[in-house]
Amino acid sequence: MAFFPPLEQGRLLRRYKRFLADIELANGEQLTIHCPNTGSMLNCMREGGQVWFSRSNDPKRKLPGTWEISETPQGRLACVNTGRANALVEEALRAGVISELAGFSALKREVAYGEEGSRVDFRLEFASGPAYVEVKSVTLGYPDTAVAAFPDAVTQRGAKHLRELASLARQGIRAVQLYCVNLTGVEAVRPAEEIDAAYASALRAAVADGVEVLAYGTRLDAEQIVIDRPLPVLLNP
Repeated sequence: MAFFPPLEQGRLLRRYKRFLADIELANGEQLTIHCPNTGSMLNCMREGGQVWFSRSNDPKRKLPGTWEISETPQGRLACVNTGRANALVEEALRAGVISELAGFSALKREVAYGEEGSRVDFRLEFASGPAYVEVKSVTLGYPDTAVAAFPDAVTQRGAKHLRELASLARQGIRAVQLYCVNLTGVEAVRPAEEIDAAYASALRAAVADGVEVLAYGTRLDAEQIVIDRPLPVLLNP
């Protein structure tokens, strides 16, 4: 996925009210841009760090740009626009990069399913039957380790999705939790039990019920993001 038009660079002054960020450009101009991340963004931003944003010339928009990439306190790059994850995954699916899910005949997005009123990110059709795929964007890293973690805040919604996937798996329907790791310098992924023990427990329970858990890393810079490699998931790190 190439960024077009190219991203612009600035320096983070502050993030506030969840959806707003003040940045300063190289020429000293200050802008308020949209932060498209509802999470805590723990360890994936720092005041004074570099940021990259996409600019919009739409006169109907209140803010001139959207925060896309952040420099982390560890010097990594993180794609903080969680809306990019599903598009990245679809691109990788159609290109056959995610080998475990290659060979489908049809792809549908945002399909209603389950007993708790959920919508799954992807439903793939195979000769053997459908596969339901839930995608989560991972940006939480820690110093001195190449293991990323999810989630970065308590997520009841994430646990609900795991329950829905587990219910499918118990019925013999293929169910997949896919972590899209939008953070450089990562070699594995784990559940962030120290942040949300209930989610970590739900993930292990889902695996016991037959849910497949996959993780894929990205090649990320200010010009493009590309899903390029599988990563191990450490359920009991």
